[in-house]
Amino acid sequence: MATKKNILFAAFEASPFIKTGGLGDVSGALPAHLKSDDYDARVILPLLSTIPEEYRSHMKFVTSYEVKLGWRTQYCGLYTLRKGGVMYYFLDNEYYFKRSQVYGEFDDAERVAFFSAAVLETIRNISKNYKVDILHCNDWHTALVPVFLKELYNGDPLYDPIKTVFTIHNLKFQGQYSKFITGDVLGLNGTPAEGQMIHDDAVNFLQGAVIYSDAVTTVSPTYAEEICTRAYGEGLEGLFQSRSYKLSGIINGIDRESYDPEKDSAIAANFNADSIEKKVQNKLALQRELGLEEDPNVPLFAMVSRLTTQKGANLIAELLPQFRERNMQVAVLGTGDYLYEHAIADFAYHNQWRFAARIAFNEKLSRRFYAGADVFLMPSEFEPCGLAQMISMRYGTLPLVRETGGLKDTVKGFWDYGNLANGFSFKDFDVNGLRSAVDLALGLWTENKEAWKELQQNAMAMNYGWDESAEKYRQLYDSLLG
Repeated sequence: MATKKNILFAAFEASPFIKTGGLGDVSGALPAHLKSDDYDARVILPLLSTIPEEYRSHMKFVTSYEVKLGWRTQYCGLYTLRKGGVMYYFLDNEYYFKRSQVYGEFDDAERVAFFSAAVLETIRNISKNYKVDILHCNDWHTALVPVFLKELYNGDPLYDPIKTVFTIHNLKFQGQYSKFITGDVLGLNGTPAEGQMIHDDAVNFLQGAVIYSDAVTTVSPTYAEEICTRAYGEGLEGLFQSRSYKLSGIINGIDRESYDPEKDSAIAANFNADSIEKKVQNKLALQRELGLEEDPNVPLFAMVSRLTTQKGANLIAELLPQFRERNMQVAVLGTGDYLYEHAIADFAYHNQWRFAARIAFNEKLSRRFYAGADVFLMPSEFEPCGLAQMISMRYGTLPLVRETGGLKDTVKGFWDYGNLANGFSFKDFDVNGLRSAVDLALGLWTENKEAWKELQQNAMAMNYGWDESAEKYRQLYDSLLG
């Protein structure tokens, strides 16, 4: 029997234990789909105090050992928990991880550096039963793992065969700190990394990972191309251009079992592609819940998002008065910048029959938005992957997106694809582009209901689950292991 290939997936968060954003969703879903007859994928996480007691109480203590970080020597406790068929390792150190929040601490640089060093020491402590072949690291919180591996463990026969993959989920966050921590905290004085990790007179953790990893991925093919340009490269476009030979994009997936309109208990009426006429019951229920006029013939546009410029909340806020002149309803769910929260909520307050705003996040309500809306608004300035557009299609709600990152890779706009489309799209990040796309959707809704239903069928037929993404990652791993 062939030996399994062992993948250790390192991240600072993973649903359901810790989740602050999309990284938590990916880390909680992808490893389970990576497992196969040929692969044993496991996950390693910090044992943060924010992890609910319902999970902590079932963890099993395995051992403890010391971790060297610069001139420091710190305790690390190893705990395990098996969930959903996946083995999870949790690394304990209360000095670094007993905090009230996941990120945003004064010593985040040292906290993530400790975690990265502890990941590598853990490999030695589990090697008797699990010998790591691939270290798959995610975002700047684990960016030091490939650096430490090559600089501090070079020549060790246990570590030399290990290949590293580094995935960028959002290039906005790079881990940039004073260059003086390179020696004091990281212990990299006198190594090539001391100079290679410096960018704009600061140490850049993510830059180190890009240089030292064997393969670099992003969460969509288009985003992999975009970060090589000045517009999206966040100052590192030259680095990505020079490392393009090991850069690729693999689109994320969604949990199709969780987001299933046929079984979702949070929505008013269950339906599938063959009974899509029942979807209108969800629309009427959502209109009633939000205080909108109950009218199946008025198209309902919905947005579930952080209310920030990156997500296009500025475009939505500016266009609301013009939307009022059109035969449409708009519902917004989310929190974000106070400027956009106030502008959208105030407009909705003064136009309650046509507009609704819920400045909060409510997971079950978000599902009713997905199921009840006709169009899902996602006019992002940039979007590495995006999951909401995939979820909306699962519920037969047509996404209206700007053509960027994963939105461009997953949504085929009606303007370009006609009846083969699964949504609507526009190119330029401005009010004119968004307004034109909205008017195109309104025109199709009014003039051609058959074509609209065809687009809905196209959207619901899209299979954006994790199986295809996991297979592409396995192909990448195979290429590295030879």
